[in-house]
Amino acid sequence: MNRTMFISPLIVALCLMACNVTITNPDDNNKPQDTSKVTPVDENKVQTWITTGDNTMHFSAVSRDFKEGFNANLDKTLYLHPETRYQEFDGFGCALNGSACYLLMKMTPENRAKLLKETFSPTEGMGYSYTRISIGCSDFSLSEYSCCDAKGLENFSLTSEETNYVIPVLKEVLAINPSLKIMGSPWSCPRWMKVNNLNDKQPYNSWTSGQLNPDHYQDYALYFVKWIQAFEAEGIHIEAVTVQNEPLNRGNSASLYMTWQECRDFVKLALGPKFEQNSIKTKILVFDHNYNYDNVNDQQQYPLKIYQDKIAAGYIDGAAYHNYGGSPTELDNIHRQAPDKNLYFTEHSIGTWNYNNYRDALMNDMNNPCMSAVTRWCKSVIVWNFMLDNERGPYRPGGCGTCYGLVEISNRDYATLNRRATYYVMGHLSKVLKAGGTRIDAKGYTPSNVSFVASDNTDGTYGLVLQNNNDDGVTMTIDDGTHSFDITLPAKSVTSCLWKK
Repeated sequence: MNRTMFISPLIVALCLMACNVTITNPDDNNKPQDTSKVTPVDENKVQTWITTGDNTMHFSAVSRDFKEGFNANLDKTLYLHPETRYQEFDGFGCALNGSACYLLMKMTPENRAKLLKETFSPTEGMGYSYTRISIGCSDFSLSEYSCCDAKGLENFSLTSEETNYVIPVLKEVLAINPSLKIMGSPWSCPRWMKVNNLNDKQPYNSWTSGQLNPDHYQDYALYFVKWIQAFEAEGIHIEAVTVQNEPLNRGNSASLYMTWQECRDFVKLALGPKFEQNSIKTKILVFDHNYNYDNVNDQQQYPLKIYQDKIAAGYIDGAAYHNYGGSPTELDNIHRQAPDKNLYFTEHSIGTWNYNNYRDALMNDMNNPCMSAVTRWCKSVIVWNFMLDNERGPYRPGGCGTCYGLVEISNRDYATLNRRATYYVMGHLSKVLKAGGTRIDAKGYTPSNVSFVASDNTDGTYGLVLQNNNDDGVTMTIDDGTHSFDITLPAKSVTSCLWKK
């Protein structure tokens, strides 16, 4: 046997002894799956968490000793260079949309608390640190609705979907992780604000497609303000909003077509000033769509076109992207031309079209969107549905009927769970690339098909995520200038490391 492929049976046994949850995993022919208890960082050791593509280790915790004395393994050492610094991280996580929150509220309080703690606790779980919710409905809501379906902003109010599902779940999560950041994104404005096009401006009473009537720019800006204030009144701070989810997608079950010209004018003339007038500090993000701009010729480099207007740009924190089309190298292009604006990755889905098996999903999703986004200036990575049921629902007609949740729950008992590979991928990022930390450089030994990202965290720790996409294990040494330690990366695996400086 290749020595680099060997994992001590003792280490595996210790990992299994530490587990605190056992579930059934349909991805692996009903093999029991472990989720190891996460412990605080030992100042005298390196804490690592390992997930393997062969479905034997699932965020399994293993402590490692620092090497004593001089690091003699110079030709196989990856050196951290904290003096070379890139973007600050805002956090990593998933969407808690209406469908996910509905299913979570169907669980018993004890089971829900256990899962949310495992997912969001920074000390006893994976520490997911950013979530995205919809402003009004999405294609994963229980119905089509806005928070002001009757004409006139005096009719604004949160709906039962927020008050019965989304807000209770967010409050539970915030009790577990008070530092959680929340992003809001609208799929559609209220229908009474829509027109068929900007020339005819005929009323367009449909959730799908249509455009925002410029006559209602002020109304819609106030709608954003009221929505943020309504959540703030519940003790829920909204960190950021995107102006429109997938503005170039007319076909989603709830959607609104918004060109860069419209987005520029709406932000410049209404949304930005309304935020200022109401002392709203929530960040404004634009675009929130694919790397290839859905191949619409006059919408290429959508954010850069908006930034050319200095007044509009002054209200905007940055741009958000999805990966359903195009290449993540577009992030480099945007950063190079607008280095003063931030970048965020805000949506990636898994489903029947791209989730063929556990191993491939683990490797593919860590590579894209995760590694490809964080190494190209993104401050966060947020993926789509946290939870769907075993029938891939609830979802809206015309929405995605082929999507999976990161966690699948049985609609027969609302207790049996299947955690998919992408669930662990996001945990590997959020656990060690801490919000407020800064991406730093690392140089030296970089084996083929091994990728990494490192962070200098504000709590005095270093975080490092390593992906081994080889069919064999890889052994290497990590050196931060003060400490060094040896590590073996199992075949087709992800390993996260956290240690005190």
